[in-house]
Amino acid sequence: MNRMIEMERKVTKFGNSLGITMTDALKQIGLDQGDIVNIDVSPATGEIIIRKSTKVSLPEGISADFMDTLTDVIEEYDQTLQGLKDR
Repeated sequence: MNRMIEMERKVTKFGNSLGITMTDALKQIGLDQGDIVNIDVSPATGEIIIRKSTKVSLPEGISADFMDTLTDVIEEYDQTLQGLKDR
């Protein structure tokens, strides 16, 4: 069952910030206190999309610079790598 669930909330002030409570919605997508999320904002449509982050920690000894370089190489040679995979 993959249907959209609508909820209406009132924007409230939390300290110096504006926010909404959405505990039920967060639980429905498996989020809990301390989890990391990715937030996409579309000013054109007025939509905000919240997704649980799938970012993983790097193993010990693997630097972020190495991962950045690896990502660049994979992007540059994507077609070649796809061709090798499909052989």
